[in-house]
Formats: sequence, structure tokens, C-alpha cells
Amino acid sequence: MSTFSNTSFSPSIFLLTGIPGLEEAHIWLSIPFSVMYIIAILGNSTILFVIQTEQSLHEPMYLFLSMLAITDLGLSLSTLPTVLSIFWFNFQNIYFDACLIQMFFIHSLAIIESAVLLAMAFDRFVAITYPLRYASILTNPRIAKIGIAITVRATFTLTPLIIRLKLLPFCGTNVLSHSYCLHQDVMKHACAGTTMFNIMYGLAVSLCTVTVDAILIVLSYIMIIKTMLGIASEKERLKAFNTCVSHICAVLIFYIPMIGLTMIHRFGKDAAPFIQTLMANIYLFVPPVLNPIIYSIKTKQIRTGVCKLLCRKGMGSEHRM
Repeated sequence: MSTFSNTSFSPSIFLLTGIPGLEEAHIWLSIPFSVMYIIAILGNSTILFVIQTEQSLHEPMYLFLSMLAITDLGLSLSTLPTVLSIFWFNFQNIYFDACLIQMFFIHSLAIIESAVLLAMAFDRFVAITYPLRYASILTNPRIAKIGIAITVRATFTLTPLIIRLKLLPFCGTNVLSHSYCLHQDVMKHACAGTTMFNIMYGLAVSLCTVTVDAILIVLSYIMIIKTMLGIASEKERLKAFNTCVSHICAVLIFYIPMIGLTMIHRFGKDAAPFIQTLMANIYLFVPPVLNPIIYSIKTKQIRTGVCKLLCRKGMGSEHRM
């Protein structure tokens, strides 16, 4: 791998890394990664198709679910080219501008997913607390405005960070720690004394977006639990809770790996490279894979829609035969 001296430079190419210590097994490791990509892409695409084609699913809960599926699909597609290039062909080069573009999509989609999970928590709060006013509060125009606001927030908060990183001088090596570009990974190669803006602004973005979203999600569930405790019928309480199970699982599989990766990058500088790679891979690959599976299993309407889709395909194949 090529390296640079300690003098400042403007990089044209970075070198991505697979899994440290397992370079010889990359071709075999490509199998589980390929399977995860196939599950994520097919699963989220199926969720989107079912919601679009089933008129009965054109409700706030499923519209937010379609936003989550689009975000997960985007996360998978944003990392797929570099990950599979490394594991299949050992092609590690990525142009600096392409690295910044990939970084923008990865981090902005993560912020969008956090906001979508918050919107879904608000949806569950309204559905359980104000069931009679649910449709009048979460109208389609309001849901569209929420989606636009979520996208605009992610775009405007990430853009200054990427522009500033583009202008920084870099020192040392051009070797990154992952199979894709992450802000923390690229930033640590910038020369000392020039990264304060990125550090402080990156921390502010994290606190004002993902951290605030997580706090509001917790507050939403506190109010949901308070409302459920006021329901006299145990059967109705259980029914209300069951509508939240899929969302709770989605929140946990998104936030736990993100918190772990953030802690390692900020405080675990002496941690083994394998640990950093493992946490980053869990953070980026697990939610897009598990979310469509969880919602297909736990949500009856989605499960029914998927079954109808598979039955239509099966009948179509029989007619062609």
C-alpha cells in the first residue's frame, strides 16, 4: 500500500481496507456480505412494492415504514460498490471526491433514518393516545412535509462538514480503516491543528440530530406507556403494545451499534482494528437486513401483502408453464 510523508498534501486517492488480518479470506467473506446485500435490497424493495400496490396500506404507519425502507435501501446501495470491489477483486482505490460523496450519503442517510424512527415513534404515540383523531392529525400532506423536513435537515447539516473536509490538508498515510468512507476515519488523516471545526461541528451535528432524536423517542415511549397503563382492558393494552414491537426492535438495532461505533471512534483509539471494523459493519449492514424481516414477521398487513405478492408470482409461473 502506498503511503505519503508527513508533509501536507491534498489527496487524490484513498486506499480502503477490508477486514484487518483476514485479507486472505476476502473471497470467502464476500459470500455473507453478498447475501446481506441481497436480503437488504430484496427485502426493502418488497416492502416498498407491497405498500405501493396495496391500497389498504396507504396509511401513516406504512408511509413512514416506506420512508424507512427507502433509507435502508439507500444505505445498502451507498456501500455496495466499494465493499464488493474489495472482497471480490481486491480493488482498494477510491478517489477523494468519490469518498466524500459516499461519506455524505452514508452519514446523511443515517441522520434521515434516525429522524424517520422518531417520526414513527410520534406516529405510534398519536395512534395510541388519540386514536379517533389519528387520521386527521397525520394527513398525507403533513407526512410529505415531515419527509421533506427530514431530508432537508440531513442535507444542510452534513454539507458544511463535507465542504470543510474537502479543504483540509492531509498528512501521513492515505489508508482508511474500513471498506467505505466514514467521516471520523477520513478526518483522523487530516493534519494536526486543522480539524477543530470538523470535530466540534461533527459533535454538534451528532448532538442536535441523532442524540435529540433518541431522547425524543424515549420521551414518546414514556408517554405511550403512560397512556397504555390508563387502558382498562389488558387485551387492549397488549394490542396497543404489539403495534410498537417492530418499531422498538428497529430503534434498538439502529442506535445500539451507532452508539458503540461512536464510543470506539472517540474513546477507543487503542482498540483493535478488527473491533472498529466489526462495529462499523454491524452499524451499516444489520438494520437494512433486519428491518424488513422484522416488519414482515410482526406486522400482519405487511405479511399478508408479501404472501399475496408471492402467490401472484407463483400463479404467474404456473400459467407460463
